[in-house]
Amino acid sequence: LPPPLPGAAPLRPDPLSLPTAPAPAARPFSSAGGEPEAGGPGRATAMLRHLLLKLRATGPVTVAEYMREALTNPGQGYYTRRGGVGESGDFVTSPEISQVFGELIGIWYISEWIAMGKPKVFQLVELGPGRGTLTDDILRVFSQLASLLSKCDVSIHLVEVSPKLSEIQALMLTGGKVQSNPEDQSAYMKGISKTGIPIFWYRDIQDVPPGYSFYLAHEFFDALPIHKFQRTEKGWREVLVDIDPEVPDQLRFVLSPSSTPATENFIQPEETRDHVEVSPEAGVIIQRLACRIEKDGGAALVADYGHDGTKTDTFRGFRNHKLHHVLRAPGTADLTADVDFSYLRKMTQGRTATLGPIKQREFLKNMGIDLRLQVLLQNSCDTATQEQLRHSYDMLMNPKKMGDCFSFFALLPHHRLVHSDKKQKPDSKSPLPPVAGFGELLLK
Repeated sequence: LPPPLPGAAPLRPDPLSLPTAPAPAARPFSSAGGEPEAGGPGRATAMLRHLLLKLRATGPVTVAEYMREALTNPGQGYYTRRGGVGESGDFVTSPEISQVFGELIGIWYISEWIAMGKPKVFQLVELGPGRGTLTDDILRVFSQLASLLSKCDVSIHLVEVSPKLSEIQALMLTGGKVQSNPEDQSAYMKGISKTGIPIFWYRDIQDVPPGYSFYLAHEFFDALPIHKFQRTEKGWREVLVDIDPEVPDQLRFVLSPSSTPATENFIQPEETRDHVEVSPEAGVIIQRLACRIEKDGGAALVADYGHDGTKTDTFRGFRNHKLHHVLRAPGTADLTADVDFSYLRKMTQGRTATLGPIKQREFLKNMGIDLRLQVLLQNSCDTATQEQLRHSYDMLMNPKKMGDCFSFFALLPHHRLVHSDKKQKPDSKSPLPPVAGFGELLLK
């Protein structure tokens, strides 16, 4: 997903611009820039009709509930029906821009696998794999390093809720040769990659078999539903979505009249911001990853745009590569919010060590992207390919483009960073190898 566009409407709401639910006609709070647009024909209207019926029956809903419906409703949700990744979709991701991105991430996993003593089993688990481009690039690296992985049982496990996207992934990774609903499996689909590695599809991370695993979440956490909170003179209030009484087929934001269960549970007592977004679902998933890594070993790499507990209102929509008003034509646009890495760190509850967040350009530089670019430029004969390579490098690394918007964050077992045996003299053990990407690598 792209970062907010320069010059987009400021996202910090004025508390006075939010009516209290269910107040009579009051000025709605518009979030996330972009021109309001009418809910066009077809699916948008169906999704909007569904939400209007729901709101008339139940009253205002949380932003999290609105996001969940708009993105993953089985009949009309954005991801379940379309999921517009790529040039023709609503957003472009780093793997779609350059093969180098996925290759370097593949190398990160191999590097950690070696640092952890080359375990005999290597499960790569990707959450929300998009079109499968990133996994495809990682598999190419695994194939090139086949001799290194020869004694290791490698398998790929994709956690994907969208039937449409899982079809696209299967086509890209296996050439479409997959088996649906395999027996004795918690997976809903399985196949063999073009390079001969087994691939399994699941709807939930809990269905992925336990065992030594490496986890990957690239632009996954930003699409998880968020609750939004506003500090008022009467204390914290939750931002809710309601019908606009002045325009009956449109939605608006309102404030909860009193505190809600979410305001009681999700606001940290030490919070200093006046507007806060929290994704409890992200917290639950990070806890699951941390528990699995603590129990079975492995590591997790999270790449997303986000902040370290400093930003306020980042909820926005994207349609056709442009900012889109988050409450217009639900189901036709991607909805997203910046990931709060400080919250993810807190939710590991100390079960794992954490590294980052560090900027994408720093991570890729540490991973040797400059050297890789030079090799590719030397190996390509035509100027068009060279131009494309330089352009994609600029997209990934330029601070004004993706270089500073995206960050990398990792979960690792504590012993990966600290020697567990403290009784021995510190110098009696060989030093731990640095974690690739998070420190400067000296190329010998």
